[in-house]
Amino acid sequence: MNKLAQLFKVKEIRNKVLLIALGLVAFRLLAAIPIPGIDSVRLAAFLNSSQIFGFFNLFSGGGLSNLSIMMLGVGPYITASIIMQLLTMIFPSLKQMYQEEGSAGRAKFNRYSRYLTVPLAALQSYAFLNLLKSQQIVTTLSNFELLHNVLIIATGSMILTWIGELINEQKLGSGISLIIFAGIVQGVPSAVRNLFLSYTPSQIPIYIAFLALALAIIAGVVFINEGERKVPVSYAKRIRGNRVFGGVASYLPLKINQAGVIPIIFAISLLLFPQFASQIVALFNVDLSVRLQTIVTNFLGNQLVYGLVYFGLVVVFTYFYTSISFDPKAISKNLQQGGGFVPGIRPGEPTADFLSKLTHRITLFGALFLGLIAVLPTITQYLTGVQTLAIGGTALLIVVSVVLETMKQIDAQLALREYDGV
Repeated sequence: MNKLAQLFKVKEIRNKVLLIALGLVAFRLLAAIPIPGIDSVRLAAFLNSSQIFGFFNLFSGGGLSNLSIMMLGVGPYITASIIMQLLTMIFPSLKQMYQEEGSAGRAKFNRYSRYLTVPLAALQSYAFLNLLKSQQIVTTLSNFELLHNVLIIATGSMILTWIGELINEQKLGSGISLIIFAGIVQGVPSAVRNLFLSYTPSQIPIYIAFLALALAIIAGVVFINEGERKVPVSYAKRIRGNRVFGGVASYLPLKINQAGVIPIIFAISLLLFPQFASQIVALFNVDLSVRLQTIVTNFLGNQLVYGLVYFGLVVVFTYFYTSISFDPKAISKNLQQGGGFVPGIRPGEPTADFLSKLTHRITLFGALFLGLIAVLPTITQYLTGVQTLAIGGTALLIVVSVVLETMKQIDAQLALREYDGV
């Protein structure tokens, strides 16, 4: 309560919080505006029959459940970010821009991602409308009506990306993560209502077990997110004039889960890509599009194959994102330039190799934990047969992770103001 009071006592931080709240409210209002010509009964049945689109509805803030102008959510921007991250492995100049040019380089990198978001939003909205037409969820559209809806949906996605960037500028949390967080939280009341409506006395043990599992997931998320390996670092003594510098010991914190919830978001976006791609192929070959859609539908309908692929993607993306965000060579170079060294390890290349191997080992636990959380909803649904419990694990993971990260950034802002006031 004391920190909450401080949060609203400092005018600058209070204005940032209010601006973030205003952005999230605007997002929720826009997510309630539907596109015309919807069969709501067929839409509800379609979302209930497809877990992957249930996840997508979760990340779009419920915009998909009523086919709002925000139905794609931040999906196109996430897809663009994945493509740009993959391109850093092909083009060294992009990797240098992202990792070595500081905040200016990252700002330029993010600008390229936003440029790429525009065509991706148009393609995904076209593919999604075609998919909904094939399921008879949206009434038959003329070419003009289809183009009109594509422009509206793509514009809605770009507006949401802009809101996310505004939130990022406040430095009180990740804009994309907070938007997804808002989408999950808005669905809690309806999920609780559905649990009560489907309640039967025979399911009490299931609900108790699910509550215990939820608490265990929260504890596990906090433990993994806060867990870190402290690598000791010593600094050699240096004499300049009559003053002695260095000679102190510190440590380098290596987090078990440096990637946060990004791997799960990336994995879901990649799983959705074949579904969208099969609809885009219809522009050139309708028969091929039908065959591809059948293959994709059969794949998503096989819970075992789907779960294994999903688990593998989360693990791979955890390692991939960690390798992008943490560069052992750059850390080793900075330590050497500052006169620091890891005791027992020679500076330079040996230190980089040591940090790289250590990061791979500790990331394994974070990757396996994220992968388990990702497929836990499928396991829960299979064991209990209760559809309303299907997305609990992933939702809890994202909510707890976003809350922890936002709290850290708020604490940092408050600490900064305290030092300014001394």
